[in-house]
Amino acid sequence: MTAASPSVWLHIGAGSFHRAHQAWYLHRLLQQDGPRWEIALSNIRDDAVPLLNALTQQNGEYVLETVTPTGERQYEKITSIKHIVPWDAGLTAMVARGADAATKVIAFTVTESGYYLDSDHRLDPRHPDITADLQGEARTLYGALRRVLQARMQAHGQPVTLLNCDNLRHNGERFREGFLAFLRLCHDDALLAWVTEQTTSPNTMVDRITPRPTADIAPRVLEATGFADSAPVMGEAFIQWVIEDNFAAGRPALEKVGVTLVDSVLPWEEAKIRILNASHSCIAWAGTLVGQDFIHQSTQTQAIKEMAWEYVTQDVIPSLSPSPLELEAYRDVVLARFANPYIRDTNQRVAADGLSKIPGFITPTLTECYARGETPRATAVLPALFFLFLQRWHRGELPYVYQDGALEAESWHRIMASPDALARFAADEALFGPLAHDTAFATLLAETVATLDEWAKVPQPVNE
Repeated sequence: MTAASPSVWLHIGAGSFHRAHQAWYLHRLLQQDGPRWEIALSNIRDDAVPLLNALTQQNGEYVLETVTPTGERQYEKITSIKHIVPWDAGLTAMVARGADAATKVIAFTVTESGYYLDSDHRLDPRHPDITADLQGEARTLYGALRRVLQARMQAHGQPVTLLNCDNLRHNGERFREGFLAFLRLCHDDALLAWVTEQTTSPNTMVDRITPRPTADIAPRVLEATGFADSAPVMGEAFIQWVIEDNFAAGRPALEKVGVTLVDSVLPWEEAKIRILNASHSCIAWAGTLVGQDFIHQSTQTQAIKEMAWEYVTQDVIPSLSPSPLELEAYRDVVLARFANPYIRDTNQRVAADGLSKIPGFITPTLTECYARGETPRATAVLPALFFLFLQRWHRGELPYVYQDGALEAESWHRIMASPDALARFAADEALFGPLAHDTAFATLLAETVATLDEWAKVPQPVNE
């Protein structure tokens, strides 16, 4: 009797986070449970081709370096990626892999902006990338999945789980709503019906700080392991994954390696997005404004740490209470993680995609504070920092290239060049939803920007 072939976890998005997070868990499970599941790694765009080529040369293996806040480093060779899906403009290899009956899960990390959602969390059909995909291209996750799932439906029609692993509130639900809306706009009724009936999209919460790999990692890996790694990755020692247990075609026994399987991910998700993700962005924007390069430097700057602490303490914790989590303790753990000087996560990386992070991470707390009859002074600091950050971007004064998948540069340059730029920013429905028409919010934002503008003119000392 021959052993059953492994099931395949197709992952779309070849960034560092997947390799430090989901691939790590599946590697640990492979060690414990044997080769029952393996990863096929793919990417929608050609920007990951050098990485995919490097991994191909290494049979999908690479070393993960983790580091604690005290500087203790550990090295582990990750072996769960068994298939490197070659990129081509038509995504033919990805389509073939996704259509294979052995593929039971299709997961993805495409960043918050990769879902093209408006302030009401609905698909924005006007975005040029979505428009192109509606015409048959595959620039986005939606266009890519349409090709993959059409082929799967035609080949055998077996069910599959579509698993969102990005920092997006209600990430499974919102991806699914966006994808179904996309299929309706394509008038692809047969695929729409099949996806509705034969796929599930569990919500998840993922957490591990994973900076972009720097040149100094490979020499440390070589010294520690003897492996000349062309594609190492590093992350903090902390890791967490919470998933709603709603898989369409079976799943790995992830609970064996520390993944939390739940009926509803909501309490973990809200705490992580509002306390960790929003504070992370606050620190990155503030640190950039005062000339700092790294998250740990900015977190160790007292004024910046206080901004994040006050935001969580004054506005977020009351919004999330009661909670099954100890929110004050979670806040303190998060800020301690950010202050880790060995991670060397950059303000550039964390500051990215602000136009998606404002409505996704921050506006819900603003609106809930007003609904409680309170003025969200501590939360208003975050969009105020981002406005000042956009001013620097507009004037070409940022110390790095700002990356934002939702940024239409020409339009935002016009806004920031106008004499009423702040009023137009405050009135942007895509950022602030119903608060865009609230005069009290506009006044609060203007007052906060004025205060922070003076503060940001004073360079802050850098701690190394």
